[in-house]
Amino acid sequence: MWRLALRTLKFRRTSFVATFLAMFLGAAIVIGCGGLMETGVRMAAAPQRLREAPVVVTGEQTYDSSALTERHRIDARLAGEVARADGVRAAVPDVSFPATVLKDGKPLTGKSASYGHGWASARLTPYTLAAGRSPVTGGEAVLDAGLARRAGARPGSPVDIVVQGTARRFQVSGIAEQRGDHNPDAAVFFTDDRARALAGGRIDSVAVLPEPGASAAAVADAVRAEVGDRAEVLTGERRGLAELPGTLSSRRTVVILAAVFGSSVVLIVMFGVASTLGLSLQQRAREMALLRAVGSTPKQLRRMILTETAVLSVASVLLALAPGYAIGRLLFKVLTSSGVVAPAIVYHAGPLPMAVGAAVTVLAAAGATRFAGRRAARTEPVAALAESTAGTRWFSLPRLLLALFFLANGIGLAIATATVMEDGPTLASTAGPASVLFCVGLALLAPGLTKAMVALLRAPVRALSGLSGQLALRNAATAHVRMAGAVAPIVLLVGIATGTLYMQSTENHVSRTSYDANILADYVLDSTTGGFAPGVVATVRATPGVAAASEFVTSRGFVDRPGGPADTDLRGVSAEGVRQSLDLPVVAGSLDGLRGDTVALSEKKAREYGVRVGDRLPLHLGDGTPLRPTVVALYTDNPKQQYLTLPAATLAPHTGDGLPHQILVRAVHGTGTEVHDRLAALAARVPGTELDDSSSLAGRNNQIQQILVSANYTIVAMIVGYAAITVVNTLVSVTRKRRAEFGLQRLTGATRAQVIGMLTVEGVLIGVVATVLGTLASATTIVPYSLVKSGSYLPSGSLGIYLAIVGGSLLLVFGATLLPSWRGMRSPAVDTVKAA
Repeated sequence: MWRLALRTLKFRRTSFVATFLAMFLGAAIVIGCGGLMETGVRMAAAPQRLREAPVVVTGEQTYDSSALTERHRIDARLAGEVARADGVRAAVPDVSFPATVLKDGKPLTGKSASYGHGWASARLTPYTLAAGRSPVTGGEAVLDAGLARRAGARPGSPVDIVVQGTARRFQVSGIAEQRGDHNPDAAVFFTDDRARALAGGRIDSVAVLPEPGASAAAVADAVRAEVGDRAEVLTGERRGLAELPGTLSSRRTVVILAAVFGSSVVLIVMFGVASTLGLSLQQRAREMALLRAVGSTPKQLRRMILTETAVLSVASVLLALAPGYAIGRLLFKVLTSSGVVAPAIVYHAGPLPMAVGAAVTVLAAAGATRFAGRRAARTEPVAALAESTAGTRWFSLPRLLLALFFLANGIGLAIATATVMEDGPTLASTAGPASVLFCVGLALLAPGLTKAMVALLRAPVRALSGLSGQLALRNAATAHVRMAGAVAPIVLLVGIATGTLYMQSTENHVSRTSYDANILADYVLDSTTGGFAPGVVATVRATPGVAAASEFVTSRGFVDRPGGPADTDLRGVSAEGVRQSLDLPVVAGSLDGLRGDTVALSEKKAREYGVRVGDRLPLHLGDGTPLRPTVVALYTDNPKQQYLTLPAATLAPHTGDGLPHQILVRAVHGTGTEVHDRLAALAARVPGTELDDSSSLAGRNNQIQQILVSANYTIVAMIVGYAAITVVNTLVSVTRKRRAEFGLQRLTGATRAQVIGMLTVEGVLIGVVATVLGTLASATTIVPYSLVKSGSYLPSGSLGIYLAIVGGSLLLVFGATLLPSWRGMRSPAVDTVKAA
């Protein structure tokens, strides 16, 4: 049986190459998505500035299993407790805060920001003095060599450094160089006490240096016993997370992205492999019948088919391992370049995603062999004398039940999206797979649907296409199963591409328009040096022509409720200017009371959390700090901009830099460019301040919304590319099988042009049927998603997107049929018929 299977592979190279290609590409894509999933689950980062410390103690970066978005700082006294643990030689407290060096009153800019640290942590990189000495007094600082070179500083010279929003003068006591080039950020070192004071009194981490001969694992266990649940102890490649606060919050995004697209890829790959293999077996119906005629049993034929499939699947999986890893790396690179994941995160693709990719490919092939191979093996010998009837039977009860299963699940997800899911980041996780499931269901019923739609198109095709159209209609009527094999992958291509692209365009449009409407300010001041000092906003308000000014801070936190914490967006504002800066129509209370531990929220959120004006709302801020602010105002709900509003002075200290980075400015009506010129002059006096109009905020928000766009488009491009390859595989295989048919037509008087015309009409029929079915499938994603996002049944986005998808599909159809047909007809018709 092995010998027969291998000989069959040798003499059926075209069909087996198509099957192999489907398996190979499918396995590679699944392996790539699996590597992305493993990376998200593990979420590890190699240490950079703290790389000399094998154990790092840092603040717990989760709250009730949810990742914090801001750094959770720890008590400085914890360093002393860590130092007492067994096996610890030294416990070095570490802090990090923005410290921008000025030159001629302008901040030094470069590839990375600069941060201040205590000198004791310099040995953790390690940094060593190249000139001068370490800082001794609070007025001294050590610059790293790159900063010193750009600032033109040397030991003994003065240097201005912006810390906590204020420019301060320090004396350069030394120049430090690091071994290697692992730290992307420039460093400024102060005395340990001065650094801790500038950081607010708390510390970021404690770097643990073990005693000689002590193992890192044993020391880590001892430290864990010492600190308990007050901090997290990191070892190995997870140490880098201590330098990347908020990184764990991207885990959810990566895992959801990998899960949603991975599951879609698995379905599409299984369908693509099964359809390609099934088509190959359909085309060998006569061969199977002849084998039965010479004495082969159905069991022997099934074994032969299974052996062929095993050879192809094993070979494809082995060859797909390296490309799969490369695809995963490509997806990860897209995520890091778009800002979804920090570049320091380590990409992981271990044995598990490799095994999943292999299993999916093998199971898809085995499933196709079971269903398609059973029918091929049962082909009666007499079918060899009636080849024209082969492949016309397609309907079976299992096929119908499977199709109904996929259709029902697709409709169920669409209904859940429209009625159950709220507008949020998980909305796409139900809307996206709906069209994929519905596409698979339609593809399973494609033979019957194709036959019905061709019957509906019969009259216009006859009227418009003449003899070529009549030949195409006859072929479609007698070989609707063969035509459905070409329709099915195009349904997947059109349905998935249309659904996903219009879902993204709708998201972009709604986010942009709702954010624009929410911002009332005319200008925004931006700080590039770590934030504004508290007095700057008062100076802005005192500027002639300014009607109002408000500090602006963004973060994420958690509202504590009985069912578990609910993550939510937080915005910090100034009570004196918020009404003129943001569109928050008050329905109860007053925004003037936003001072101290207070909060304002929408009336919908108030009902959801069960609070009224005067109640306290239990929540945790982005760094895990608990807070019970008093509700002072309720405003009308904006379903596209749902956030809690707190005083900027309350929220900012619990963000990464501890200061507001923006000030929203509303100008007095009719002031023209005068107020702009005054604000520009003020910005020039505050180092690192940039002046923009309010549209820059909307643009920045649009950038945040676009973070996942490149990743979405990349993964969708891979899925659509796989579907396109499946289309080409199918059509080329079918066309090559029909060479004898084309030769007979030419021998009976048909010209090449007439045969090409017939194939063109067939291609149009395939394109029309597939486009209608694919558009219907895409509606299960587009309609509910648009309904939730914008209240409209129609998506936002250019009609050109749809036309490009349909046009591309037709180009694939015509390219994969007309080109091989034209090349095949260059041979004499007699030779073509003989070769069959």
